[in-house]
Amino acid sequence: MQLKRSICLLGLLTFFYADNFAQTTAKKQLDEVDYVDPLIGTSLKGFAKNFEEGNGGGGTMPCVNVPFAMTNFVAQTRENKMSYMVYHYEDSRVIGFTASHQPTVWMGDYGYVSVMPQVGKLRVLPKERVLSFSHKDEVSKPYYYSVKLKITGTEKIKAEIAGANTCGMFRFTFPKADQAHIIIQGINLNPDLKDWANDYTERIKKLKGYVHVDTINNEITGYNPDRQSAQLGPELKNFKGYFVIKFNKQIKKYGTWDKQVINKDSHEQYGTRMGAFISFRTKANDEVRVLVATSFISIEQARENLKKEIPDWDFDRVVKNTREQWQQALKVIQVSGVSKDQRTIFYTALFHTLLFPRQFSEYGKYYSAFDDKVHKGESYNDYSLWDTFRALHPLLTLTQPQRVDGIVQSLLQMYQEGGWMPMWPNPTYTNIMIGTHGDAVVADAYVKGFRGFDTKLAYEALHKDSYNAPDGDTHKRWGDRDPWTSFEARGGLTNYHKLGYIPVDKTRESVSRTIEYSIDDYCVAQVAKGLGKEDDYKQLTAWSKNYANVYNKATGFMAPRNSDGHFSAKPDSGFTEGTKWTYTFGAMHDIPGMIKLMGGEKAFADKLSQNFSGGHYQADNEPGHHYLYLFNYCGMPWRTQELVREHTSTQNFRNAAIGINGNDDCGQTSAWYIFNVMGFYPVAPASGVYSIGAPQFPYIVLNLQHSKKLIIKATGLSAKNKYVKSVSFNGTPIKNYTISHKEISEGGTLAFTMTDKPQKL
Repeated sequence: MQLKRSICLLGLLTFFYADNFAQTTAKKQLDEVDYVDPLIGTSLKGFAKNFEEGNGGGGTMPCVNVPFAMTNFVAQTRENKMSYMVYHYEDSRVIGFTASHQPTVWMGDYGYVSVMPQVGKLRVLPKERVLSFSHKDEVSKPYYYSVKLKITGTEKIKAEIAGANTCGMFRFTFPKADQAHIIIQGINLNPDLKDWANDYTERIKKLKGYVHVDTINNEITGYNPDRQSAQLGPELKNFKGYFVIKFNKQIKKYGTWDKQVINKDSHEQYGTRMGAFISFRTKANDEVRVLVATSFISIEQARENLKKEIPDWDFDRVVKNTREQWQQALKVIQVSGVSKDQRTIFYTALFHTLLFPRQFSEYGKYYSAFDDKVHKGESYNDYSLWDTFRALHPLLTLTQPQRVDGIVQSLLQMYQEGGWMPMWPNPTYTNIMIGTHGDAVVADAYVKGFRGFDTKLAYEALHKDSYNAPDGDTHKRWGDRDPWTSFEARGGLTNYHKLGYIPVDKTRESVSRTIEYSIDDYCVAQVAKGLGKEDDYKQLTAWSKNYANVYNKATGFMAPRNSDGHFSAKPDSGFTEGTKWTYTFGAMHDIPGMIKLMGGEKAFADKLSQNFSGGHYQADNEPGHHYLYLFNYCGMPWRTQELVREHTSTQNFRNAAIGINGNDDCGQTSAWYIFNVMGFYPVAPASGVYSIGAPQFPYIVLNLQHSKKLIIKATGLSAKNKYVKSVSFNGTPIKNYTISHKEISEGGTLAFTMTDKPQKL
């Protein structure tokens, strides 16, 4: 999760359309998967200050795996931790090829293991074993990655990755060498990486990884109990990332290592920075293949996973199978009449929306990090809920409806096993961000008609979030990323119910919490209504208006209030990753209420306009992702249309490593882009309604369930014609710039006629 920057680069907008025939002149017609570039968003740098400063990059990685994979296989360019990804485009050296579970920048890796090829003297620690590379020698696809690692002179090791779901294969092509090695690192607790976000003290005291070299079965097995976000969650005595590593080369020379100590001929090792190695001679162009199987259940389960996913040494078959899975997932949306750059940006964004939450079950079983036990069933994990309830999960109801029930049921299982639905599981509770936005995800699925989960259990979990304060609520301040004491849930809920708002002198991030709890209450109210729980519906609806209690009419902003009722003398305190401008229009669930609160449509529109014209709006900050569409509700749809064009341009998205303005946050920013380009957006979760903007491509087909299609046509669309003259659905004019999910999901034609003149109402 990114600490958002306050400066947004405003650039000149560019908008180029290619001729429809340009895409068909190539000798071979490219598939959707061929346009994906996983290097987009991998830069550490962001768009602020001409890219020179800041940690505002996309926070993505060029991983190789199937959609929603449990394990991501990726080149490792640095020792990762919470706040740094495993790969950064600015880096020019590789320290390993890793089986990673790090979902995004501000979350940690866990249960990882890495493999590194080497020639010459054996060097095991990351800073010693590094090999340099050039991006000119790098190929990155969702289904394949390769890079050439420089040794000495002109000699290089070619490293290739193929990945499946829990298992992957590395193919290393060596030069002639008397000393060649494969180094395994099973755990990396490096105290030198300690900073404000990463505490290694307790982990180094308590944890030990393990490796075992088996010369009979020609494999290395082991486990890694490390969770980089462990200080933010409960202790898990049984948690381990198990691995089985097999080689197509016979193990003859081998050993283990721990820190700087190398133990030749050793079969096993425990330690905090340790691993194993094998050594051998190579002829020129010798291929050494390495299979890596992972599991959170057991070493035997890792072997079973490997039999199912990669039963032999056929590297190319793994590449082909994974490519086919990505193509099937990506062709759900087909676009026409756009440039190659636009296709690349679009399909890379769609690729990023198909990575999380990750599958956590292993063929009918899963380890739960909520009760530290193994269960039967399906499971997902790594939900960036503070971000993804806004656009990613609503997009998945259209692009991946077959997964929605499982994603919801997984949240409910976490409730059963741990007592609450999580805020940000990684892979267990972490008190990261605020709000119980699993409520919005479950309610949105329910309102849209999904019923493949236990609705009784769902309401029980939602009801607890809305009605029950967490342990110690009246005396804990609930600071973001505070070390674990107990689950935060809706910290400050006691006063939220008692006072109608969360007081800034009692609970941190009080204004943002009040607004976001109101959103969640609205969502829970919709489920209560659907289940006929009328009393709950009335109470929850009343609570959903609590956001109004932190609006200061004297200043025209949402503002912090003390427990005595007075507004704080510090008007910019009490916000989550932002200021009063970030949250004043945050009550997405009650836009008419916000408009009335602020003095009517004109006053609301004037204040909203100041937000954009004054440079306060940040596209890289999720709380404002719906702000573009608020002009629809105050008679200014043309302004929404302008902003959609502006914010889907190169100002925020580019075909480059520095290609995403701010962290993608597990696909949220990419999903926001996809919706904006398609021409509609889910402003309020659990409402079942989309707000219409302006499509950015002339022709889009969204392939829905049951062979239904949504066709989006934008007649006359051009660089100049960015305004909507008229819009209709299946021939019926749309006057209020809204369309229901029910209409969209049934398929049909959403037809826009574009013009160069704003249509002022």
